Amino acid sequence: MALLPQGFSFSRKALPVIAAIGFIAAVLFIAFSLPNRELSEPEEQPARATGPLANAPRVAGAGVVEPSSEIIDVGTALSGLVTSLYVQPGDRVTKDQWLFTVDTRQIRAGLGEAQASVAEANASIADARSALATAQRQLDLYRSIDDPAAVSRAEVIRAEGEADMARQRLKLAQARLQSARARVNAAQTELGRASVRAPIAGEILAVNIREGEYLSTMGGQSQPFIQMGETQPLHVRIDIDEDEAGRIKQGAEAYVSPRGAAEMQVKATFVRAEPLVIPKRSLTNSAQERVDVRVLQLIYALPDSARESFNVGQQVDAFIPAKDGSK
Repeated sequence: MALLPQGFSFSRKALPVIAAIGFIAAVLFIAFSLPNRELSEPEEQPARATGPLANAPRVAGAGVVEPSSEIIDVGTALSGLVTSLYVQPGDRVTKDQWLFTVDTRQIRAGLGEAQASVAEANASIADARSALATAQRQLDLYRSIDDPAAVSRAEVIRAEGEADMARQRLKLAQARLQSARARVNAAQTELGRASVRAPIAGEILAVNIREGEYLSTMGGQSQPFIQMGETQPLHVRIDIDEDEAGRIKQGAEAYVSPRGAAEMQVKATFVRAEPLVIPKRSLTNSAQERVDVRVLQLIYALPDSARESFNVGQQVDAFIPAKDGSK
Protein backbone atom coordinates (compact mmCIF):
# COMPACT_ATOMS: atom_id res chain seq x y z
CA MET A 1 0.00 0.00 0.00
CA ALA A 2 2.75 2.47 -1.00
CA LEU A 3 0.15 4.94 -2.32
CA LEU A 4 -1.46 5.45 1.13
CA PRO A 5 0.12 7.51 3.89
CA GLN A 6 2.08 5.61 6.49
CA GLY A 7 -0.12 4.56 9.37
CA PHE A 8 -3.39 5.08 7.36
CA SER A 9 -6.17 2.73 8.57
CA PHE A 10 -8.71 1.84 5.85
CA SER A 11 -11.25 0.35 8.24
CA ARG A 12 -11.14 3.34 10.63
CA LYS A 13 -10.96 6.25 8.17
CA ALA A 14 -12.04 5.25 4.62
CA LEU A 15 -14.81 2.76 5.38
CA PRO A 16 -16.92 5.24 7.42
CA VAL A 17 -16.67 7.79 4.59
CA ILE A 18 -17.80 5.20 1.99
CA ALA A 19 -20.69 4.15 4.23
CA ALA A 20 -21.79 7.77 4.65
CA ILE A 21 -21.74 8.34 0.87
CA GLY A 22 -23.76 5.15 0.27
CA PHE A 23 -26.32 6.19 2.89
CA ILE A 24 -26.76 9.63 1.27
CA ALA A 25 -27.11 7.99 -2.18
CA ALA A 26 -29.77 5.61 -0.85
CA VAL A 27 -31.73 8.47 0.70
CA LEU A 28 -31.64 10.41 -2.56
CA PHE A 29 -32.67 7.36 -4.59
CA ILE A 30 -35.63 6.68 -2.31
CA ALA A 31 -36.69 10.32 -2.30
CA PHE A 32 -36.70 10.76 -6.07
CA SER A 33 -37.53 7.27 -7.35
CA LEU A 34 -40.69 6.39 -5.45
CA PRO A 35 -43.88 6.36 -7.59
CA ASN A 36 -46.38 9.16 -7.27
CA ARG A 37 -48.81 8.18 -4.54
CA GLU A 38 -51.17 11.11 -5.01
CA LEU A 39 -54.81 10.19 -5.51
CA SER A 40 -56.57 11.34 -8.69
CA GLU A 41 -59.94 10.85 -10.32
CA PRO A 42 -60.10 7.94 -12.80
CA GLU A 43 -60.10 8.91 -16.46
CA GLU A 44 -63.14 6.71 -17.09
CA GLN A 45 -65.98 6.41 -14.65
CA PRO A 46 -66.84 2.81 -13.73
CA ALA A 47 -70.34 1.66 -14.51
CA ARG A 48 -72.78 2.11 -11.68
CA ALA A 49 -76.51 1.99 -11.25
CA THR A 50 -78.27 5.23 -10.34
CA GLY A 51 -81.82 6.35 -9.77
CA PRO A 52 -84.42 3.66 -9.00
CA LEU A 53 -81.87 0.87 -9.47
CA ALA A 54 -79.24 2.31 -7.12
CA ASN A 55 -80.37 0.15 -4.20
CA ALA A 56 -82.72 -2.24 -6.01
CA PRO A 57 -82.13 -5.78 -7.31
CA ARG A 58 -80.61 -5.50 -10.76
CA VAL A 59 -78.63 -7.33 -13.42
CA ALA A 60 -75.68 -5.72 -15.17
CA GLY A 61 -74.75 -6.31 -18.79
CA ALA A 62 -72.54 -4.93 -21.54
CA GLY A 63 -73.76 -4.16 -25.02
CA VAL A 64 -73.20 -2.47 -28.35
CA VAL A 65 -75.21 0.20 -30.13
CA GLU A 66 -76.64 -0.91 -33.48
CA PRO A 67 -79.23 0.29 -36.01
CA SER A 68 -82.80 -0.85 -35.45
CA SER A 69 -82.50 -2.74 -38.75
CA GLU A 70 -79.11 -4.16 -37.68
CA ILE A 71 -76.13 -3.38 -39.89
CA ILE A 72 -76.62 -4.21 -43.58
CA ASP A 73 -73.49 -5.02 -45.59
CA VAL A 74 -74.16 -3.89 -49.16
CA GLY A 75 -72.36 -5.80 -51.92
CA THR A 76 -72.52 -6.08 -55.69
CA ALA A 77 -73.71 -8.88 -57.96
CA LEU A 78 -71.27 -7.91 -60.72
CA SER A 79 -67.51 -7.49 -60.75
CA GLY A 80 -66.06 -4.36 -62.29
CA LEU A 81 -64.68 -0.88 -61.81
CA VAL A 82 -66.65 1.58 -59.71
CA THR A 83 -67.61 4.32 -62.17
CA SER A 84 -69.95 6.33 -59.93
CA LEU A 85 -70.28 6.65 -56.15
CA TYR A 86 -73.34 8.56 -54.97
CA VAL A 87 -73.18 8.46 -51.14
CA GLN A 88 -70.89 9.29 -48.25
CA PRO A 89 -70.96 8.25 -44.56
CA GLY A 90 -73.73 10.05 -42.70
CA ASP A 91 -76.02 10.44 -45.73
CA ARG A 92 -79.68 9.53 -45.34
CA VAL A 93 -81.00 7.47 -48.25
CA THR A 94 -84.41 6.23 -49.32
CA LYS A 95 -85.27 2.71 -50.42
CA ASP A 96 -83.97 1.96 -53.97
CA GLN A 97 -81.80 5.10 -54.06
CA TRP A 98 -78.60 4.59 -56.06
CA LEU A 99 -75.48 3.91 -53.99
CA PHE A 100 -72.83 3.13 -56.62
CA THR A 101 -72.47 1.82 -60.18
CA VAL A 102 -69.89 -0.51 -61.72
CA ASP A 103 -68.63 -0.29 -65.31
CA THR A 104 -71.43 -1.11 -67.78
CA ARG A 105 -69.69 -0.61 -71.13
CA GLN A 106 -69.49 -4.31 -71.96
CA ILE A 107 -73.10 -4.83 -70.91
CA ARG A 108 -74.26 -1.92 -73.06
CA ALA A 109 -72.32 -3.29 -76.03
CA GLY A 110 -74.09 -6.63 -75.59
CA LEU A 111 -77.41 -4.80 -75.31
CA GLY A 112 -76.74 -3.02 -78.59
CA GLU A 113 -75.97 -6.31 -80.33
CA ALA A 114 -79.15 -7.87 -78.95
CA GLN A 115 -81.26 -4.92 -80.08
CA ALA A 116 -79.73 -5.18 -83.57
CA SER A 117 -80.62 -8.88 -83.58
CA VAL A 118 -84.20 -7.96 -82.72
CA ALA A 119 -84.36 -5.60 -85.68
CA GLU A 120 -82.85 -8.23 -87.96
CA ALA A 121 -85.32 -10.85 -86.73
CA ASN A 122 -88.24 -8.49 -87.32
CA ALA A 123 -87.04 -7.93 -90.89
CA SER A 124 -86.70 -11.67 -91.42
CA ILE A 125 -90.23 -12.18 -90.12
CA ALA A 126 -91.60 -9.58 -92.51
CA ASP A 127 -89.75 -11.20 -95.42
CA ALA A 128 -90.92 -14.69 -94.41
CA ARG A 129 -94.52 -13.55 -94.10
CA SER A 130 -94.37 -11.96 -97.54
CA ALA A 131 -92.88 -15.11 -99.05
CA LEU A 132 -95.48 -17.25 -97.28
CA ALA A 133 -98.32 -15.07 -98.52
CA THR A 134 -97.03 -15.27 -102.09
CA ALA A 135 -96.54 -19.03 -101.93
CA GLN A 136 -99.95 -19.53 -100.33
CA ARG A 137 -101.69 -17.46 -103.04
CA GLN A 138 -99.90 -19.43 -105.75
CA LEU A 139 -100.92 -22.69 -104.12
CA ASP A 140 -104.52 -21.54 -103.70
CA LEU A 141 -104.58 -20.54 -107.37
CA TYR A 142 -103.37 -23.95 -108.49
CA ARG A 143 -105.89 -25.68 -106.25
CA SER A 144 -108.74 -23.56 -107.57
CA ILE A 145 -108.22 -24.74 -111.16
CA ASP A 146 -110.47 -27.65 -111.93
CA ASP A 147 -108.90 -28.58 -115.27
CA PRO A 148 -106.11 -31.11 -114.56
CA ALA A 149 -104.59 -30.33 -117.93
CA ALA A 150 -104.07 -26.64 -117.04
CA VAL A 151 -101.81 -27.29 -114.03
CA SER A 152 -99.64 -30.33 -113.64
CA ARG A 153 -99.40 -32.28 -110.47
CA ALA A 154 -95.71 -31.44 -110.25
CA GLU A 155 -96.45 -27.70 -110.19
CA VAL A 156 -98.95 -28.18 -107.39
CA ILE A 157 -96.40 -30.18 -105.36
CA ARG A 158 -93.75 -27.51 -105.99
CA ALA A 159 -96.15 -24.78 -104.81
CA GLU A 160 -96.97 -26.76 -101.69
CA GLY A 161 -93.23 -27.16 -100.97
CA GLU A 162 -92.61 -23.43 -101.39
CA ALA A 163 -95.46 -22.64 -99.01
CA ASP A 164 -94.08 -25.08 -96.43
CA MET A 165 -90.60 -23.60 -96.77
CA ALA A 166 -91.95 -20.07 -96.32
CA ARG A 167 -93.86 -21.25 -93.24
CA GLN A 168 -90.70 -22.78 -91.75
CA ARG A 169 -88.73 -19.62 -92.52
CA LEU A 170 -91.37 -17.63 -90.63
CA LYS A 171 -91.13 -19.94 -87.60
CA LEU A 172 -87.33 -19.71 -87.65
CA ALA A 173 -87.44 -15.89 -87.82
CA GLN A 174 -89.92 -15.80 -84.93
CA ALA A 175 -87.64 -18.06 -82.85
CA ARG A 176 -84.69 -15.78 -83.60
CA LEU A 177 -86.81 -12.80 -82.51
CA GLN A 178 -87.61 -14.49 -79.21
CA SER A 179 -83.93 -15.28 -78.65
CA ALA A 180 -82.90 -11.70 -79.43
CA ARG A 181 -85.55 -10.32 -77.09
CA ALA A 182 -84.32 -12.67 -74.36
CA ARG A 183 -80.78 -11.33 -74.82
CA VAL A 184 -82.12 -7.77 -74.61
CA ASN A 185 -83.94 -8.60 -71.38
CA ALA A 186 -80.81 -10.27 -69.97
CA ALA A 187 -78.67 -7.24 -70.84
CA GLN A 188 -81.19 -4.88 -69.29
CA THR A 189 -81.22 -7.03 -66.15
CA GLU A 190 -77.43 -6.88 -65.99
CA LEU A 191 -77.61 -3.10 -66.34
CA GLY A 192 -79.98 -3.02 -63.39
CA ARG A 193 -77.64 -5.20 -61.33
CA ALA A 194 -74.70 -2.93 -62.17
CA SER A 195 -76.39 -0.06 -60.31
CA VAL A 196 -76.53 -0.99 -56.63
CA ARG A 197 -79.47 0.53 -54.76
CA ALA A 198 -80.31 0.92 -51.09
CA PRO A 199 -82.29 -2.11 -49.83
CA ILE A 200 -84.05 0.00 -47.19
CA ALA A 201 -84.37 3.61 -46.10
CA GLY A 202 -81.64 4.44 -43.59
CA GLU A 203 -78.27 6.02 -42.91
CA ILE A 204 -74.95 5.29 -44.61
CA LEU A 205 -72.57 4.18 -41.86
CA ALA A 206 -69.40 3.36 -43.80
CA VAL A 207 -68.18 3.58 -47.41
CA ASN A 208 -65.14 1.38 -48.08
CA ILE A 209 -64.90 1.83 -51.86
CA ARG A 210 -63.78 4.65 -54.14
CA GLU A 211 -64.40 5.55 -57.77
CA GLY A 212 -62.00 3.64 -60.01
CA GLU A 213 -61.62 0.77 -57.55
CA TYR A 214 -62.16 -2.75 -58.89
CA LEU A 215 -64.78 -4.77 -57.07
CA SER A 216 -64.86 -8.55 -57.24
CA THR A 217 -67.71 -10.90 -56.42
CA MET A 218 -65.22 -13.71 -55.74
CA GLY A 219 -64.27 -12.41 -52.28
CA GLY A 220 -60.96 -11.01 -51.15
CA GLN A 221 -62.51 -7.76 -49.89
CA SER A 222 -61.58 -7.36 -46.21
CA GLN A 223 -64.47 -4.98 -45.53
CA PRO A 224 -68.02 -4.67 -46.84
CA PHE A 225 -68.36 -2.23 -49.73
CA ILE A 226 -70.99 -0.12 -47.96
CA GLN A 227 -72.58 -0.50 -44.53
CA MET A 228 -75.93 1.05 -43.73
CA GLY A 229 -78.88 0.70 -41.41
CA GLU A 230 -81.92 2.43 -39.98
CA THR A 231 -80.69 4.61 -37.11
CA GLN A 232 -84.04 6.11 -36.19
CA PRO A 233 -84.32 4.71 -33.59
CA LEU A 234 -81.05 3.25 -32.40
CA HIS A 235 -81.01 -0.10 -30.63
CA VAL A 236 -78.59 -1.59 -28.11
CA ARG A 237 -77.81 -5.30 -28.03
CA ILE A 238 -77.06 -6.23 -24.40
CA ASP A 239 -75.30 -9.46 -23.43
CA ILE A 240 -76.47 -11.08 -20.19
CA ASP A 241 -74.45 -14.02 -18.83
CA GLU A 242 -76.50 -17.20 -18.95
CA ASP A 243 -76.25 -17.68 -15.17
CA GLU A 244 -77.88 -14.25 -14.72
CA ALA A 245 -80.50 -14.61 -17.46
CA GLY A 246 -83.07 -16.15 -15.15
CA ARG A 247 -83.04 -13.09 -12.89
CA ILE A 248 -83.99 -10.63 -15.65
CA LYS A 249 -87.35 -8.94 -15.36
CA GLN A 250 -88.51 -9.33 -18.97
CA GLY A 251 -90.05 -6.23 -20.51
CA ALA A 252 -88.68 -3.77 -17.95
CA GLU A 253 -86.83 -0.63 -18.99
CA ALA A 254 -83.04 -0.67 -18.87
CA TYR A 255 -80.67 2.08 -17.76
CA VAL A 256 -77.96 2.46 -20.39
CA SER A 257 -74.83 4.62 -20.41
CA PRO A 258 -71.88 4.94 -22.83
CA ARG A 259 -68.74 3.10 -21.75
CA GLY A 260 -66.72 5.37 -19.42
CA ALA A 261 -69.55 7.91 -18.96
CA ALA A 262 -71.72 6.47 -16.19
CA GLU A 263 -73.35 9.84 -15.51
CA MET A 264 -75.01 9.86 -18.96
CA GLN A 265 -77.62 7.21 -18.22
CA VAL A 266 -80.80 7.04 -20.29
CA LYS A 267 -83.86 4.82 -20.15
CA ALA A 268 -84.10 2.28 -22.97
CA THR A 269 -87.32 0.53 -23.96
CA PHE A 270 -87.46 -3.25 -24.21
CA VAL A 271 -87.89 -4.53 -27.78
CA ARG A 272 -87.28 -8.27 -27.69
CA ALA A 273 -85.10 -11.06 -26.39
CA GLU A 274 -83.23 -13.12 -28.96
CA PRO A 275 -84.43 -16.74 -28.76
CA LEU A 276 -80.95 -18.22 -29.21
CA VAL A 277 -78.37 -18.17 -26.41
CA ILE A 278 -74.95 -17.80 -28.06
CA PRO A 279 -71.26 -17.82 -27.03
CA LYS A 280 -70.04 -14.44 -25.83
CA ARG A 281 -68.49 -12.46 -28.69
CA SER A 282 -68.66 -8.82 -27.60
CA LEU A 283 -65.73 -8.30 -25.21
CA THR A 284 -65.14 -5.31 -22.91
CA ASN A 285 -61.39 -5.95 -22.36
CA SER A 286 -61.90 -5.97 -18.61
CA ALA A 287 -59.47 -8.07 -16.56
CA GLN A 288 -62.39 -9.53 -14.60
CA GLU A 289 -64.42 -10.40 -17.66
CA ARG A 290 -65.49 -13.98 -18.22
CA VAL A 291 -65.17 -15.09 -21.82
CA ASP A 292 -66.00 -18.79 -21.58
CA VAL A 293 -69.74 -18.22 -21.13
CA ARG A 294 -72.86 -18.10 -23.24
CA VAL A 295 -75.07 -15.03 -23.22
CA LEU A 296 -78.70 -14.10 -23.68
CA GLN A 297 -79.03 -11.07 -25.96
CA LEU A 298 -81.65 -8.45 -25.14
CA ILE A 299 -82.58 -5.70 -27.60
CA TYR A 300 -83.56 -2.26 -26.29
CA ALA A 301 -84.52 0.92 -28.14
CA LEU A 302 -82.81 4.17 -27.16
CA PRO A 303 -84.92 7.34 -26.89
CA ASP A 304 -84.63 9.91 -29.69
CA SER A 305 -83.16 12.40 -27.22
CA ALA A 306 -80.10 10.15 -26.78
CA ARG A 307 -79.21 10.16 -30.49
CA GLU A 308 -76.34 12.65 -30.03
CA SER A 309 -74.77 10.70 -27.14
CA PHE A 310 -74.68 7.25 -28.76
CA ASN A 311 -73.16 6.07 -32.03
CA VAL A 312 -73.42 2.79 -33.90
CA GLY A 313 -70.76 0.34 -32.73
CA GLN A 314 -70.24 2.09 -29.38
CA GLN A 315 -69.97 -0.06 -26.25
CA VAL A 316 -72.44 0.59 -23.44
CA ASP A 317 -73.10 -0.53 -19.89
CA ALA A 318 -76.63 -1.46 -18.89
CA PHE A 319 -78.54 -2.20 -15.72
CA ILE A 320 -81.83 -4.08 -15.89
CA PRO A 321 -84.27 -4.63 -13.00
CA ALA A 322 -84.24 -8.12 -11.53
CA LYS A 323 -87.29 -10.13 -10.61
CA ASP A 324 -88.92 -9.43 -7.25
CA GLY A 325 -87.05 -11.21 -4.48
CA SER A 326 -83.95 -11.78 -6.65
CA LYS A 327 -80.70 -11.06 -4.93
